[in-house]
Amino acid sequence: MHASSLSLSFGTTVVYDNAEFNLSTRDKVGIVGVNGAGKTTLFKLILGELSPDAGRIDTGGARLGYLPQTIEITNPEITVWEFLTTGRPIAKLEERLRNLYQQIADTPDDAQVQSDIDSTQSELDYYECYTAEDTLLEIIDNMHIDSDMLDMRLRDLSGGQKSKVAFARLLYSMAEILLLDEPTNHLDATTKDWVCNYLKKYRGMVLIISHDCEFLNNIVNKILYVDKVTKKISVFSGNYDDYQVKLRELKRARAKAIENQERQIKHLSDFVARANAASPTNHAMKRAGNVRAAILEHVLKNRIERETAYKKLKMDLSPMRDGARHPIMVDNLWFRYPNAKLLYRNLSFIITGGERFLICGENGTGKSTLLKLIMGVLAPERGTIDINPKTDIAYYAQELEELSPDKTILENVASDDYTDQQLRAVLANFLFYDMDVFKQVSVLSPGERARVALAKILLRRANMLILDEPTNHLDPETQRVIGDNFRDFTGTIIVVSHNPDFVEQIGITRMLVLPSGRIEDYDHEKLEYYYAVNSEK
Repeated sequence: MHASSLSLSFGTTVVYDNAEFNLSTRDKVGIVGVNGAGKTTLFKLILGELSPDAGRIDTGGARLGYLPQTIEITNPEITVWEFLTTGRPIAKLEERLRNLYQQIADTPDDAQVQSDIDSTQSELDYYECYTAEDTLLEIIDNMHIDSDMLDMRLRDLSGGQKSKVAFARLLYSMAEILLLDEPTNHLDATTKDWVCNYLKKYRGMVLIISHDCEFLNNIVNKILYVDKVTKKISVFSGNYDDYQVKLRELKRARAKAIENQERQIKHLSDFVARANAASPTNHAMKRAGNVRAAILEHVLKNRIERETAYKKLKMDLSPMRDGARHPIMVDNLWFRYPNAKLLYRNLSFIITGGERFLICGENGTGKSTLLKLIMGVLAPERGTIDINPKTDIAYYAQELEELSPDKTILENVASDDYTDQQLRAVLANFLFYDMDVFKQVSVLSPGERARVALAKILLRRANMLILDEPTNHLDPETQRVIGDNFRDFTGTIIVVSHNPDFVEQIGITRMLVLPSGRIEDYDHEKLEYYYAVNSEK
């Protein structure tokens, strides 16, 4: 894969400026950079979903396979098994081959039909049609996809289950270039180890956007660094740890170059000022001043940018009104999806106003489903969910459905209750500065979209926040910044999360453990355990 003279802007925001890189056919590459640097945008360019303003990316016509952070299912009514088998177009190719053989029987001398037969058979051979089902079953087994799940409709899967199934389908697809965007978000330790080994031995190129440093260290032989400051792309040989060492050296060299450049600018500026103030008859000084002025203009035009340091801005986002003593009461709740096992039997709990309440457990035990039941998206089979009339809820869903992709960040959070200046102050606390707020949501990375959605629910000033895996798309540094905003919130929070750092940052006190339905005091070790075994069931 080769990129040359790559330039792209969204409005006044420059993403790439004459960027270039070269990758080899079997490279395993980690793609890194701060949130908003253009990592997911790079994937969209490779996939042809976006076109650059200048330059090009050449994939050599390779078959591409893509795992996005947010899984969008185009046909939610099909079963998991049907979805997985379409990872390779074997059924379509076999049908085409049957039709071609019928045609050649009628016109045995048709050279074009014979050529089509040869090319179709060649594609079937590429997809290993005779052993494909065995390969798929092996992937299903190693990805810990439960056999009961194979008959479920895609629409009935949790967010974590959808991600795992989509990942399994991609691994089965035999793409020549795999594009993976945060692939470990829903993987347990055992599955992740298997995926690591699978990707290391993969016969094609693998490009991985991930904040999981250990995962990258175990797989990649190169790091592709998207620099938000210079708008360039650099490729470093080695794994993630090697890149970190080289990047520190690069930043030290850049800092030294900036210091030297600033001294040069001051020296030239002072000289030009003295020359301008000199007597008109001092022709030598005037000529020297003109020379220095030309040099200064060139240096200023090509100066190295410093990274902008921003401060957190204070703004009152406390709830508009006090909540109830017990905002939510769940009594003897039963629920199951059609043709699936029971998720809850006689589930009961009471939320206390102002507390931080965690819902944890293995994927598929109904964590996100419980939030959807509370929100009225789903109806219980039995039992009741009583929401006090004084409870105002703001809900953050994994799928980020509440954002309008055709509107800007600022338009998405707009409200009659705030001025644009106040909205921009809040957005700054979610790492959107200056002209960032005028970006369309459609061009944002999943991490940026998550930050918009999280800012939007805080701006609602509800007295209860319901958060479903709010840190899934965020790097550790961004998680800490965003977590500060929720730590300061004075209302009630119910959260589904496997992230101990975020959970402890916002001050979780109690946890509901599924599928048992036990209510316990927060236990760091137990949450770490559930993260380790997540999805193994």
